[in-house]
Amino acid sequence: MLLEAVDIAKSFPGEAGPVTVLGGVSLSLGQGETLALTGESGSGKSTLLTILAGLDRPDRGEVRLGGMALGPLKEAELAAVRRGRIGLVFQQFNLVPSLSVAQNIALQARLAGRHDPDWTAALAERLGLGAHLGAYPETLSGGQQQRVAVARTLAARPEVILADEPTGNLDEATGDAVLGEMLALVAETGAGLVMVTHSDRLAARLSRRLHLARGRLA
Repeated sequence: MLLEAVDIAKSFPGEAGPVTVLGGVSLSLGQGETLALTGESGSGKSTLLTILAGLDRPDRGEVRLGGMALGPLKEAELAAVRRGRIGLVFQQFNLVPSLSVAQNIALQARLAGRHDPDWTAALAERLGLGAHLGAYPETLSGGQQQRVAVARTLAARPEVILADEPTGNLDEATGDAVLGEMLALVAETGAGLVMVTHSDRLAARLSRRLHLARGRLA
């Protein structure tokens, strides 16, 4: 398994006491597999994704990446895992405005120590960014900026990609195109993908689907 989560539980403080967001969720993800996480707002989808990424720690349970438990790792070690083995794509593009498109795409791969100019150039062409490599994010459309964010993630060749509503800010046609390219490139690289989405239509394009309701798998 590329990624495993076992009995993940998480609560946050509330006015009347702890509020349970995740009540014991388990999942697994294999190489080349794509998994959609669906559920209503507040069902725990994004919280689960941040725990899978090592951005937050569960109250109970364990996350394993390639058999390695994330729980015992220190924050610096978790950051190194995210740089080298996990790719993150969010609804917000999080591009660096002072860097060109080419520099933004290469950023994660450089941080991971595996920048491949040929792979980066191929990604840019596949995602329709070849003519914009010298441009800056503010000059691009929303769809183009999301393509840059996807290319940046894939350029580092991560083992696992975690995406939180990656097409949420895009119109339907652009979102479909971005997801299509992402799925094709995931298949080619052998990565695993977990994607949070509210869309049943988009979820149907992934190989598996898990539905969260009130912090539990329904």
